[in-house]
Amino acid sequence: MNSSAWFLGDWVVYGQARYSDRYRRAIETARLDYQTIRNYAWVARRFELSRRRDKLSFQHHAEVAALPVDQQDRWLDRAEEAGWSRNQLRQHIRNSRLAVQGAGSVERAMPAIQVTSERLERWQRAAERAGSSIESWIVANLDSAAGRVLEEADQPPRQVEAPRQTEHPPRQVEQQHRQLVARA
Repeated sequence: MNSSAWFLGDWVVYGQARYSDRYRRAIETARLDYQTIRNYAWVARRFELSRRRDKLSFQHHAEVAALPVDQQDRWLDRAEEAGWSRNQLRQHIRNSRLAVQGAGSVERAMPAIQVTSERLERWQRAAERAGSSIESWIVANLDSAAGRVLEEADQPPRQVEAPRQTEHPPRQVEQQHRQLVARA
């Protein structure tokens, strides 16, 4: 199914300029319905050969086809690295969207940040252990950190006590000496 979906999609895309009856031919040959053939062509158009992942199914690619190219690549990289099924990829994408939507009524893009690959890998491992996507994990941890900082900011300032005056050390030694002499 995987290679045949790509083949049919690529054939329909290729035939666009040459064969006006390309969909009819594909339907007759593959014995699939029009919408299925049309979906294959749409996904094939969204992924040039160099961006297709051999280790992932056509359905993995179909899951991310509607996303911008950079997000497609990021999600496919993560799915490939983590060995996610198509359903797991779908769930991680859904969780990521819910985390962003839950963070506010209006979705806004986060500014891009540069981090070392070691830091990113560490965050990804933590997110996977927490059972969430890295996006959800980052949002949850930023919310938690913001809550702590804001709680501290809402607290009244702490009273800082002035240091107690202690007696001058030679005087203390002198008092201790008198006490010892008095006991003797």
